[in-house]
Amino acid sequence: MFSPKNLRAFRRLLLRWYRHHERDLPWRKTRKPYAILVSEFMLQQTQVAAVVPYYNDWLRRFPDFAALAHASENEVLHAWQGLGYYARARNLRASAKLIQDRHGGIFPRQLDAMRELPGVGRYTANAIATFAFDQPVPIVEANTARVLARLFNINAPIDSATGRERLWSSAARLIPKRAAGVFNSALMDLGALVCRPQPRCAICPVKTFCRATNPETLPVKKPRTRTQHLIETHAFARKRKQILLERSSGRWRGMWILPPLKLDCFKQSRSSRGLIHTSIFPFTNHHVTLRVFAHRARKIDNRRQRWFEIGALDSIPIPSPHRRAISSLLQ
Repeated sequence: MFSPKNLRAFRRLLLRWYRHHERDLPWRKTRKPYAILVSEFMLQQTQVAAVVPYYNDWLRRFPDFAALAHASENEVLHAWQGLGYYARARNLRASAKLIQDRHGGIFPRQLDAMRELPGVGRYTANAIATFAFDQPVPIVEANTARVLARLFNINAPIDSATGRERLWSSAARLIPKRAAGVFNSALMDLGALVCRPQPRCAICPVKTFCRATNPETLPVKKPRTRTQHLIETHAFARKRKQILLERSSGRWRGMWILPPLKLDCFKQSRSSRGLIHTSIFPFTNHHVTLRVFAHRARKIDNRRQRWFEIGALDSIPIPSPHRRAISSLLQ
């Protein structure tokens, strides 16, 4: 596989296939580091189809590092709402501020400097290096990890230290010195379109190089931790055309949510007016049941809670589970 002749043949077959099957993705139409950084942050733990409309809207709203660096956290979280994992939005804004302050608004080309940015790890730094600057560096994400695990028959769990290093070292051996960004895109698309969880080996352009004897059993991952089931109780308080919201200091830090109910308030609401909304939303390792009770807010915490006009709710950042609950209750 690693002989010069085989490497050339592998790259040639993969790139020939890619010319006919490349996915039409907006971030592939630019070499601007800012646009690529935005796409990489959004694509962390989010499907491509869900990211595309957010990506286009984001660039219209915050077209460059300066615009994002000068935006308020409230504006940034509002633009991000619906994508989830809001730490990514905060890190993206913090990275823009750092690039403005430390690098004069110019994105650094050195990998070490990239990895000093908040939320930028090995993969994200390498992705920007290869897609923005065409540096010959490997990338390992969900799609390429699946391809590499099968191509090299890697039986170590890919989410273990040993497995990860085998993936990265294998990917590094495949990278050409020129047009590395195109090659990495081709490898990603191979994983997305052909070498899927249920592999389509019959149409794989590089199947003659694959060492996997049972590709459907790869990649191997460590046993998943047991899913936790949590219950969160919140209050729905309304007066005239206003509802009460609280600025979160926990999971959705900086966003506005229905006020959490303390135990004594929960008992009072349950005994007086009862449960008025229930919904379930998933996270990586747990499911949350959101339970909302009607509640009379006789006294509010002026430091964290505010009455909002119902007509103004679209302009403030509210996490999707709470926004859906509010919409349902207002109807």
